Amino acid sequence: MDKRNTLVRPAKTEDFAEVKQVLADTFESTWQPEITAAAAERYLSSDVGGRYVDENGLAFWVAEVDGQLAGMVHWSGDFIEALHVAGRFQRLGLGRLLLARAEQEIGQAGFRKVRLETDTFNQQSQGFYRALGYVETARYPDEEWDSGLTTVLFEKPLKAG
Repeated sequence: MDKRNTLVRPAKTEDFAEVKQVLADTFESTWQPEITAAAAERYLSSDVGGRYVDENGLAFWVAEVDGQLAGMVHWSGDFIEALHVAGRFQRLGLGRLLLARAEQEIGQAGFRKVRLETDTFNQQSQGFYRALGYVETARYPDEEWDSGLTTVLFEKPLKAG
């Protein structure tokens, strides 16, 4: 990928509609096929993704490719709350760029490790995190979304200084 056409920056209110599209895209392609129709309907009818962006969007960092919003990352403390890259922009290195920014900011805030979650079915994300030095530390039922899935917790130590 030509890095001159890629930008990682803090999100702005004007980005919210595009960020919501990224979340909708990744929900439809990644999670919806894995959860029950009832769980998907609950997610969609309660506008979980939209409310999440409205409430937290100014804390996001986004990735643009040729001026188009392609992905986002959000963290709180040492925990990566969300990392999403729209399907047509995947495998271009944007996830790495966004995660690197989050890790840098988390380290600068004084944390010694970074944590994040994915699901057992999501082998692609597990491989991605492992390749970047994350280690699985726990598995537990996905109670937050009541999806019937199993969540995998990953952690990575951050370099001091």
